[in-house]
Amino acid sequence: FVLDDAAQGFGATYKGRRLGTFGLATATSFFPAKPLGCYGDGGAITTDDDELAATLRSIRVHGHGTDKYDNVRIGLTGRLDTVQAAVLIEKLKIFQDEIDARNRVARRYSDALQDVVGVPRVVDGVSVWAQYTIRLPHADRDGFAARLKARGVPTAIYYPKSMHQQTAYKHYPVASGGLPVSERLSADVISLPMHAYLDEPTQDRVIAAVHEALSN
Repeated sequence: FVLDDAAQGFGATYKGRRLGTFGLATATSFFPAKPLGCYGDGGAITTDDDELAATLRSIRVHGHGTDKYDNVRIGLTGRLDTVQAAVLIEKLKIFQDEIDARNRVARRYSDALQDVVGVPRVVDGVSVWAQYTIRLPHADRDGFAARLKARGVPTAIYYPKSMHQQTAYKHYPVASGGLPVSERLSADVISLPMHAYLDEPTQDRVIAAVHEALSN
């Protein structure tokens, strides 16, 4: 079976299907930095398996059985509090508009930057653009970030280490020859400002800063 990690992809589609409809279950995040974010921590799991859904509801509330004082398994406190749920209900009403706006920003970025950096491409679907990440295979990433920062443009690196390079996983085997593609991507990706309310003058400022930073 497949467990789908869509922590940053809620609202996206692939081959005409929404993320959350693939595999046995899909986990997503409502952390404030996500495309659909609440004001604190939050998340959800989607599944059409009734037995799994019942188990997850039990785990969510201390592993309860017939009632909250009958604990039939090891559980946790995983309930989304009322305030966060209220925020998400209101934000859901405009979520599709925000997805459309993020895609307009991504298109402008890609059109203006595709000749100087590696730009992300979506294959047979719609991204919600949790980040807009470019590749700098022939540039000094730290120097590039510093030059953008000097121009008032923030950047972030998602993620500086591949999963197999994390301390917790260093004792586990990897494919013969390592994972060079993952390692290369971790070494040359950097993300530009992205959100639904990034107006065109601000986008142009980011684009100009990228061109200037690469020309220096």
